[in-house]
Amino acid sequence: MARVRLSVAERREELLRAAVEQIEVRGVAAVRIADVASVLGVSNALVLYHFSTKEKLVAAAFAHAAEADLAQLRKVLGRRTSAVRRLRAAVRWYAPTGQAKGWRLWIEAWAASLRDPALRNVAGDLDQQWKAELAEVIEEGAAAGEFHCDDPMSAAWRLTALLDGLAVQTTSYAGPLSRATMLAWTDEALARELGIDHEGLTA
Repeated sequence: MARVRLSVAERREELLRAAVEQIEVRGVAAVRIADVASVLGVSNALVLYHFSTKEKLVAAAFAHAAEADLAQLRKVLGRRTSAVRRLRAAVRWYAPTGQAKGWRLWIEAWAASLRDPALRNVAGDLDQQWKAELAEVIEEGAAAGEFHCDDPMSAAWRLTALLDGLAVQTTSYAGPLSRATMLAWTDEALARELGIDHEGLTA
């Protein structure tokens, strides 16, 4: 059966989805252009036509997946409720769940970024966007008098640093830390950053 002819945008989307899947299965270091081509039944040349190198494909695939997560974060933070409730929902959504595929991808990207400047730039920019989204809502809540926070961006850095570290622990070393414990710690950290007690998070 002949393959359906896709537009350039549709083809890139298909290639990026396949690349994300292959990175999750094989890891950044082991994944090859041929792996992505094979799973879609296309030629290596077609993949290289769109991305020219493996490094560019990996960076684009990571950005594709991370931007989808960033869009979901913005959706959570954009709900019509208090800043406290939005922040708690965002922190709990951010925390790793289930098989944590998204976190495995981030951990792969962090490791590969040590040697790949293009991926380092992409990951760094997206990381800053995550922090900025959280800081904006912290600033909104402080301005509305819901809580007190002198430095929303520093608070966002500390919260994401905690979540990133917990994600590495729970994703890389399954078992030692329960999700309930992790969420209790993140609630404590969020309450501390906002200068409120735990009851204030659920009010």
